[in-house]
Amino acid sequence: MAQADFDVAVIGGGPSGATAANDLARRGLKVLLLDRAGRIKPCGGAIPPRLLKDFEIPESLLVAKARAARMIAPSGREVDMPVGDGPEGKGFVGMVDRDVFDEWLRERARANGATRITGSYERIDRDSDGMAVLVWREGRGGPDRRLRVRSVIGADGARSAVAKENIPGATDVKCVFAYHEIIKAPEPAVAADFDPDRCDVYYQGHLSPDFYAWIFPHGETASIGLGSAHKGFALRETTALMRKQVGLDGCETIRKEGAPIPLKPLKRWDNGRDIVVAGDAAGVVAPASGEGIYYAMACGRLAADSVYQFLATGKPAALKQARKAFMSKHGKVFWILGIMQYFWYSSDKRRERFVKMCADPDVQYLTWQSYMHKELVRRKPVAHAKIFVKDMGHLLGLSRA
Repeated sequence: MAQADFDVAVIGGGPSGATAANDLARRGLKVLLLDRAGRIKPCGGAIPPRLLKDFEIPESLLVAKARAARMIAPSGREVDMPVGDGPEGKGFVGMVDRDVFDEWLRERARANGATRITGSYERIDRDSDGMAVLVWREGRGGPDRRLRVRSVIGADGARSAVAKENIPGATDVKCVFAYHEIIKAPEPAVAADFDPDRCDVYYQGHLSPDFYAWIFPHGETASIGLGSAHKGFALRETTALMRKQVGLDGCETIRKEGAPIPLKPLKRWDNGRDIVVAGDAAGVVAPASGEGIYYAMACGRLAADSVYQFLATGKPAALKQARKAFMSKHGKVFWILGIMQYFWYSSDKRRERFVKMCADPDVQYLTWQSYMHKELVRRKPVAHAKIFVKDMGHLLGLSRA
């Protein structure tokens, strides 16, 4: 039997794929990391401080630290949420530029032993002995290149080609279509309402009928964009409208990016043989918030763990552990956020009540604690009870908007 060229081929070099490749290379496996050139995902770039610790990321990669979030209702009502445990705020949300951040992750994987290849994924074939054969190309129209691999991690984004070809039910996932523009951050005299230490989130139906729009600071630049699951919604035109609405239409545009973002984990992540998917390919972007970087990296790590166990034992059942472990830790949070999005983002009337609810100190405390620690907070049962009562009051219209 011919030997494999690589133990693992990781398809996609975003946060999930680069994390998986790095973890497996550090364990001594022969790892290939295949990624397309020039691909930058549209992303607000927000990460919790916990990510820096969990994945050994230097703070120097942060381009800004947001100390607060401002929620803007359809009526224009504004609610500030200082980041931290109390009303004064004690923490920050880190901001990264994906072009720099993702490349740093890929280079770290290479430095730790992974082989980087720039090219396009074509398909997975099978040799006569059943081993997976990765077929890829260096560029459009180039010849097929083939590599024998013992296992594959598909981290090639939403609507993953790896998942579509190899995972049953992978195409049955709802996506939000996201679009943003990276602009040069304005001077205070040009846009007095822009705060380089604050994330602005717009819950306004004319900017997004079912999701939200945002302005996130990135130091010398800023991300301004929006998302919607409505296929006919004019993302670019509405972003231009938003820039004019907030006084940022005169700022220099550096680049524009758009892509689908899944908001529900796939029901299955592996093919029962030698392939597992991770990150956006597995659907691990948080509903309601759209947060994806931390969850993608956590998913990539779990996918790497499952592949390592599969290669060590030869048992394909090990691949199922990636999804099982992820959902055990984060599934309840995703479920709650999904319910929030379904109810609160469905109309401007409900969006107005949602923003009003964000002014509540208990809501702010539990929101930031859950975001920072990536788990449901159980230390304040009284606060949970109070929020439930208030939440039902807003939902049923018993509280004045």
